[in-house]
Amino acid sequence: MRAPNSQFRWANPSSTLSNAQFDEGLRSHMLRIYNYMALGLVVTGVVSFVVGNTPALYVPIFSSPLKWVVMLAPLAFVLFFSFKINSISAATAQALFWAFSAVMGLSLASIFLVFTDTSIVRTFFAAAAMFGATSLYGYTTKRDLTQFGSLLIMGLIGVIVASIINIFLGWDTLQFAISIIGIIVFVGLTAWDTQSIKEQYAEHAGAEANQKLAVMGALSLYLNFINIFQLLLQLTGQREE
Repeated sequence: MRAPNSQFRWANPSSTLSNAQFDEGLRSHMLRIYNYMALGLVVTGVVSFVVGNTPALYVPIFSSPLKWVVMLAPLAFVLFFSFKINSISAATAQALFWAFSAVMGLSLASIFLVFTDTSIVRTFFAAAAMFGATSLYGYTTKRDLTQFGSLLIMGLIGVIVASIINIFLGWDTLQFAISIIGIIVFVGLTAWDTQSIKEQYAEHAGAEANQKLAVMGALSLYLNFINIFQLLLQLTGQREE
């Protein structure tokens, strides 16, 4: 699942800011994005843990066709964001992000049925370390990462296609390759998205515009983290006996 780099239709800033003012604004903007992302992960984690450890909740969901609704609902949210971000208010976008985080928690609840709690926690912190390092690189590097965008998107498409095929084949070797390549792709996308968020901030002005940029930036980074976590869990997670 991937949040696209939306093209916002807002005017460029008409006034010039000093370097100090711009840097301060950028730091505040990035902090807002990371806070949204972190709170979104908290919502996802709480919902996932509660549902995954409550038979009265997970049995009706994962033992019926309702599981497909739960699995596909996050994709519906991402598509809605993609097509409606320019027409909805910043407050609506933020509310939808929290709803999306909760729905993603429902979708991820099944990991508590498959993997041990210790393995999930250990994998979460490993994914957080990988994400943090690459996002910091994307924020601080002077190198233009745009040139890697096409390659990363091609890799993402390849991972998605291979994952769909492996649903029917069920090959462990192919799943291992998908996990390795997928982690590399989403780590790269984390750095690329972080740099893109900085560039978008420089191109747009206004509280409403920046608020929407913050929500979309948080969504992109959130999805990168979730994918790194899931792929790493598939690769190294310890399954329940």
